[in-house]
Amino acid sequence: MSSAPKPNQPLVTHMYTADPSAHVYEGRIYIYPSHDLDHDGPDNDNGDQYAMEDYHVLSLDNFESPVVDHGEALHLRDIPWASKQLWAPDAAFKNDTYYLFFPARDHDGIFRIGVATGASPAGPFKPQPNYIEGSFSIDPAVLVDDDNQAYMYFGGLWGGQLEKWQTGKFVPDAEGPAENEPALGPRVALLSEDMLSFQNAPKEISIVDEEGNPILAGDEERRYFEGPWVHKHNGWYYLSYSTGTTHKLVYAVSRNPMGPYTFKGTILTPVIGWTTHHSIVQFQDRWYLFYHDSSLSGGVNHLRSVKYTELFYNEDGTIRTINPYE
Repeated sequence: MSSAPKPNQPLVTHMYTADPSAHVYEGRIYIYPSHDLDHDGPDNDNGDQYAMEDYHVLSLDNFESPVVDHGEALHLRDIPWASKQLWAPDAAFKNDTYYLFFPARDHDGIFRIGVATGASPAGPFKPQPNYIEGSFSIDPAVLVDDDNQAYMYFGGLWGGQLEKWQTGKFVPDAEGPAENEPALGPRVALLSEDMLSFQNAPKEISIVDEEGNPILAGDEERRYFEGPWVHKHNGWYYLSYSTGTTHKLVYAVSRNPMGPYTFKGTILTPVIGWTTHHSIVQFQDRWYLFYHDSSLSGGVNHLRSVKYTELFYNEDGTIRTINPYE
């Protein structure tokens, strides 16, 4: 158990955590992060430095209470189809069941998305024997909408292999679109009623500018890279994501959960460390951004720490840009 968290400071310091997916269950905040491990392996654009093997669930009653580490909720060794790299997860609640969605490389080295179930938001979670059929890439984020329909958003470039799926099949040497062509968007799939499969083939989400033109692949300030998250506010769907190379969290909005989404602006300016990955959650009538950086490790990219800060909307529904170090 850790002390009460302070804004823009690590939630826990006894281990390295990243990619926080925050939810409110049973009146508490539960955070589902990945668990960074120290190692001497390579650091490259393929993401080999991110060698995570298990998940811990964190929770807190409120921001004045201690952070509880509920221990190991799921381990690589218990997932029959997975070979390595338990990257950024998400959780969802439906059918009186808690679901943990997670990416991992299968035994052919291809990223897939799996699902595990549990009776408690804190876990433990029991994985399904196989990954979700038709799933690929990384960074699952699940929205259970007001009508109880669940959507999974996912996808990441480079090490996340999204470029390799442009034909609908895995092409190992495929490259992304040219700089003057539309950028690749995240994928969205309707989840089945039991949350264990896709109802249909994943679709690409279009992200456009205010004039309706697609964001281009060379527009690294705005184009999608990884880490999708969708939340609702005042009837709008907000798709937020990482730009990767320019190290920002940005967002776009739509009236439809499937898009298209219109780009709006920056949520979070760059943090210490290469990656940025987040979630947005409402708790007791206030909104919060959970994110990570590498400040605790002195800037080591694969040793990150989950943090939080309050998030504010302007009257027109836009989100105020956050500088995490002010």
